[in-house]
Amino acid sequence: MTDQHAGTARVTIDPDFALGTVDPRLYGTFVEHMGRCVYTGIYEPEHESADAHGFRGDVSGLVRELGTGLVRYPGGNFVSGYHWEDGVGPADERPRRLDLAWRSIETNRVGTDEFLGWARRQGVEPMMAVNLGTRGIDAARSLVEYCNIPGGTAWSDLRVRHGVREPHGVRLWCLGNEMDGPWQTGHTTAVEYGRLAAEAGKAMHQVDPSIELVACGSSNAGMPTFGEWERQVLHETYDEADYLSLHAYYEETGGDRASFLASGAHMDAYIRDVVATADHVRAVRRATKRIRLSFDEWNVWYQSRFPGERALPLEERPRLIEDTYSVTDAAVVGSLLMTLLRNADRVAIACLAQLVNVIGPIRSEPGGPSWRQTTFHPFALTARHARGTVLRTEVRGPVIDTDKHGPVPALDTVSTLDPETGALTVLAVNRDQDRALELRAALRGFGTAYRVVEHLRIADADPDAANTEAAPDRVTPQPVRETAVGADGALEAALPPVSWNVIRLAPVG
Repeated sequence: MTDQHAGTARVTIDPDFALGTVDPRLYGTFVEHMGRCVYTGIYEPEHESADAHGFRGDVSGLVRELGTGLVRYPGGNFVSGYHWEDGVGPADERPRRLDLAWRSIETNRVGTDEFLGWARRQGVEPMMAVNLGTRGIDAARSLVEYCNIPGGTAWSDLRVRHGVREPHGVRLWCLGNEMDGPWQTGHTTAVEYGRLAAEAGKAMHQVDPSIELVACGSSNAGMPTFGEWERQVLHETYDEADYLSLHAYYEETGGDRASFLASGAHMDAYIRDVVATADHVRAVRRATKRIRLSFDEWNVWYQSRFPGERALPLEERPRLIEDTYSVTDAAVVGSLLMTLLRNADRVAIACLAQLVNVIGPIRSEPGGPSWRQTTFHPFALTARHARGTVLRTEVRGPVIDTDKHGPVPALDTVSTLDPETGALTVLAVNRDQDRALELRAALRGFGTAYRVVEHLRIADADPDAANTEAAPDRVTPQPVRETAVGADGALEAALPPVSWNVIRLAPVG
């Protein structure tokens, strides 16, 4: 080990130290009628790859490769002014509307039936949101009826007349979006929102008792009402809601990259605070049901570059927040995914926001190519390999001092075990910007020896390296040959500065 090494980070991986089971919906994403996420994103009938329904085949292929199991729709801020009826029926008869959320012209060429048909063909579960901003109970229960009742009622028969004979069977529904935010159309107080959400949820359950509902938590942990909002909302909605939402976006500010690389520490504290509040309400109400969490918006987003919706010109499918992501951003996205996995006992659902173009892992050009951003790779590889049981991994080793989060471990790591095959996946990020890190993981209690099947890494000599239309494969996962399990049964790996790593192990024999 040279002087350029930060030191050795040690962890112990033991199958008896289980944290929870990975819900496939943890690898969710988000499609909102915002910018070019829908139009020239997933949908572009004029594109050479478009299918018979007008959806881009090249983008659909990347979505399948990404491995997302759930997609939230249609918003986001957009839903708080959306009339879902505008997006059903003959496409050429649908109105063009002014969307207040992103000051855009919405053509309504894509609506409920088109999106749900695309989701079914993609093999992903839909997560629908209802408008509790400008609308309410009646519109919410009517949409559930339209989507989920086989026929014989006004709204379900309308769906059949629109050419969709079988019900969509949407099981997961959001009760509005970010209703604590002053920017939200229909912004309200926690008690007012909670009462409306409870009554809307009751009516939706009366239409279809099998559905699950997500109540709005705070828009972010920095909101002045954070904590109290959760308490009051859950007090009102506890009987109807199954999940409470969390939203968080991260960016590097003021050149403080050390704090940015440690963003997972903030996400972890945020989750613990919401869990504590939810369990407090459960205790006060003497309820048996335990509320789980839906982290249904999270990502790296350079919000400081966004001028705000009121500063935007009125356009159709404008280019909004199409951030280009670097190796550093990919390391942070991978670390945030690891944080979600470590909280799999309470976080059941999570949505990377958004899927295409709008701060998405996938980028596309109208009439042109699509490509993978750097953040695509940690998401796709984690979704593919980190399945089964999440195991506790306590880190002992070098720490990094950060202005925002205090001292944090240089190594961020989590591991998962497939109980059927015995396959073990170790995810690891070296947060240190200057020095390599030696990972030494003791594998105990497995009753068998392990061998390294594959080690893939996202890293670059330039931590700001990115993928672009001109260079779509500038940053790709690179195989590492040297990683191995030593004679003492410990996994040993070298992690360069600012690197994301996935190491796959299998039982010997």
